[in-house]
Order: sequence, then C-alpha cells, then structure tokens
Amino acid sequence: MEVTNEIEQSIVTEFRRTVWERFLKGIREYDLINEGDRIAVCISGGKDSMLMAMCMKRLQRYSKVPFEAVFLVMDPGYNEINRQKIEENASLLDIPIRVFETSIFDAVAKVDQHPCYLCARMRRGHLYKTAKELGCNKIALGHHFDDVIETIVMGMLYGSQLQTMMPKLHSEHYEGMQLIRPMYMVREGDIIRWKQHNDLQFIQCACRFTENCTMCDNGGGGSKRQEVKALLKQLRSTDPMIDMNIFRSVENVNLQTLISYHRGEEYHHFLDGYDDSGEASDGQDIS
Repeated sequence: MEVTNEIEQSIVTEFRRTVWERFLKGIREYDLINEGDRIAVCISGGKDSMLMAMCMKRLQRYSKVPFEAVFLVMDPGYNEINRQKIEENASLLDIPIRVFETSIFDAVAKVDQHPCYLCARMRRGHLYKTAKELGCNKIALGHHFDDVIETIVMGMLYGSQLQTMMPKLHSEHYEGMQLIRPMYMVREGDIIRWKQHNDLQFIQCACRFTENCTMCDNGGGGSKRQEVKALLKQLRSTDPMIDMNIFRSVENVNLQTLISYHRGEEYHHFLDGYDDSGEASDGQDIS
C-alpha cells in the first residue's frame, strides 16, 4: 500500500500544477460534480482513465462537496493479458473496481461498415445502462484537453463541421443521466509524464479491429486522429499557443460571421433577414 500512497501523492506534489489543479479547474469551471452525485468513473485501462480514477478517488476523500464514486470497468471482450493488466493496475493503485462483461467485440466483428463508430456507441450505451442500474446519475470519461483540440480539428478537416467535445452532456436515451469529462483541462503530455514518473504501464488500445479502421484513434499509424496529432505537433513547433487558440476559437464564436449554423433541428442562414437587419457589415461608414 505504500507504493500506492506515493503514486497518489505525486498527483498533488510533482504534478500538482499540471494535473491536480487543472483537474479541479475543469470540475469547477464546468460545474461537473454536485452534492449528492453518484458517479460511475469509467475505466478503460489506459493511462487517461486510470489517472482520472486516482484523481476522483482523492477528490471524493477531501472534497467539501460530498459525492459517491463507483469505479466501473467494462470488459467488451478483452484478451486475457489486457484484462489481467487492468486488474493488476487497479490493485496497485488501490482502485476498487467493479467489472462487468459484454460481447461488444464479438458483435462488432460481424459488421463491415463503420465498426469503430458502432463499437463506441455500444460501449457508451452499456456504460450508461450499467451505471443507471447501480444508482448513478453521471458517468465520467477520461478524455483530456488534447482529445478536445483534436476533435475540433478533425471535425473541420474531415467532418465539414465546427464542433467540440463538450465537458458535460445530458444523455439522450437514459433519462436523468449525464456524461462528464473531469480531465477536460489536463494535457496528455502531463498524463504521460505522470505515468513515466511512477514507472507505470497501462494497456494501449485493446481493440482487435482498429488496424483496419481509418477514422478511430487506434494508437497506431493510419488513423485520422494520428494525422491530426502529427499536424498539431508541427504547428506547435512554430506557435506553442496553437492548442489554446483553437480551444478559445470555440469559446469565442461570433454568429454574425457564420454563413449558417444550427441548434438541434433549427437552422439559420445569414441571408435570413439579411436586407432587414443590416447585421452583416464590414464596419465601415462610406457616407
């Protein structure tokens, strides 16, 4: 247990500014945790979700806002080695996990088109369903700041849309349930440094099929996310503020400068009422 204490302690000592304070900032800024919440902390076995679980466990112990946490591991069909690694790390880090099994990988193996999209949807659905059965009102996922930036850029370059990965969402299909992302403000590089500092080894992507998937983040060459990671790395070499500038661009949207936008099913075009409103203007008075 002494090792666990040292690993957890490193979050608030060596990594206090880069991990712990940014973790707390995201929770405060986006009002992610409220009194009386029962949160399913969803652990995939990778570095991001494991560190999130450590932070949530510590926060639960010391927070002035009382909440409950259930540390939930879904096994979608991991091989024996990956399943064992998750359980060993949970024991090492003193995370009291609950494991439930599904056959998602087997189901996705029979699908030819968009298997990664289907897998993600099925995993999310199983997490919501199980969390609700356990009396939870929220699920917490381990997406970090770099995931947010990459999602914005991927949406523009490959999805023809301007959107972001939100810090919290209401579930469309599970009434009363929300999704939160407590690691929203934590950088991936700092998660990697925490892992290396403590000499920890976590599973990578455990999917059997992503070697043939071009749109998902499979941790290897060929995926669109890997292409965006490489692009952002190149841009950072000339402008270290590039990530924050991208992030602030979705905080500072001027609807008057957009050709069209929609909120749900409600669409708006700049030509709607253009001649009446006079809103689209170059700001110059030519009289």
